[in-house]
Amino acid sequence: MIRSKESVEKTKYVKNMFGEISARYDLLNWIMTLGKHRKWREKAAVIACIGNDRQALRVLDVASGTGDFAFQISKHENVNHITAMDLSEEMLMIAKRKSENVKSSCDTDFVVCDVMHMPFPDDLFSVVTVGFGFRNFVDLERGLSEMIRVAEPGGKVVILEIVKPEGILMSKIFPVYFRRLTPLLGSLFAGNVEAYKYLPESVNNFVSSSQIKTMMEMVGLKNVSVERLAMGSVGIISGTKF
Repeated sequence: MIRSKESVEKTKYVKNMFGEISARYDLLNWIMTLGKHRKWREKAAVIACIGNDRQALRVLDVASGTGDFAFQISKHENVNHITAMDLSEEMLMIAKRKSENVKSSCDTDFVVCDVMHMPFPDDLFSVVTVGFGFRNFVDLERGLSEMIRVAEPGGKVVILEIVKPEGILMSKIFPVYFRRLTPLLGSLFAGNVEAYKYLPESVNNFVSSSQIKTMMEMVGLKNVSVERLAMGSVGIISGTKF
């Protein structure tokens, strides 16, 4: 498939940006969410793993970053193997170091690649997840289609993401709060204002949980459900491949 100049440039920009902020990424996540991102990941991991009849799940975590979502998933007893995949080698290097202190019996491997061109065969994974990385895809529908391609029939696809709130009040308050606070924190704690200007912009240009649900249904997932957290500013959207 021929990639447009715009998509190539965005891929390069996102890769370089996350590489630059990788050392402070975990700290900024904790500060910006007051540590609540851990609870959101825990809930999404339960949705990904519980209720699955398979007792030896093989999981792919897309845009895994420094690995927190992958490690949370790996703590579930029915997970046998997890692959943490990311575009940024710097982020995955941190994930590898952190994995040495994770208490889990499952095998973990790390793969640097682009979600638009994943090197995995069809129908390989029992569960495919992405946590706080879906909005960075250069093409949402193509990236989602790739996630579905590598999921096995009956497998789950789970998206945990910061989304546009749909309530009247939060839809007005949240963008202002996020746009003003995030660059300030990025400047104070990461020394990178530009990267943390991109993050609120990526949310402002993004979609709602309901729109992600519709997108998942359009590309063929069934039993798609939505769980809204943080007054609708965070969504867990999951579906099943048939």
